[in-house]
Amino acid sequence: MAHIAVQNGVPGIRSLVLFRPESGKYLYELAQVLLRGGDSTLSEAERELIAAYASSKNQCLFCMSSHAAAARYLFEDKKDIVDLVLDNYHSASITDKLKSLLNIAGKVQISGKAVNENDVVAARKHGATDREIHDTVLIAATFAMFNRYVDGLASLTPTDPVVYEEMGKRLGETGYTLPKTQ
Repeated sequence: MAHIAVQNGVPGIRSLVLFRPESGKYLYELAQVLLRGGDSTLSEAERELIAAYASSKNQCLFCMSSHAAAARYLFEDKKDIVDLVLDNYHSASITDKLKSLLNIAGKVQISGKAVNENDVVAARKHGATDREIHDTVLIAATFAMFNRYVDGLASLTPTDPVVYEEMGKRLGETGYTLPKTQ
């Protein structure tokens, strides 16, 4: 049960955005830019995977599950990669560039200052651009805030994987659109 009076049955951040849409709209706009912004050289699936990974490091079950579901939807026939990455990205069959970006995202979870020059040099060595490094840090930092927002107010976290599959499909198809107030 949430710590505040949110709409019953609405999971995760959606309930919090419905509670306070005047601030929630900016959170959704930020998520849309970061995870769906069209001019990124990282795919939408990769950006969702970074969000899911950062959320897993922050132990936020709702955000990890919903963004993993979105990444699975966007990866389509390569969706198994999501669970392999969440289990151990070092042994997952992803590019060295993505591994180096996930390393940076994991360091952001510890502290922004945990990211060091060697991490950035390694990412560049594997082909990461400054924009990709920037966006990875911003995604990980943003999800640290989102994760604490969702868990700090004890929003509803479903346990049924089917619920997350539906969320993943909605996020994959429509992105981050402000929920309608009821």
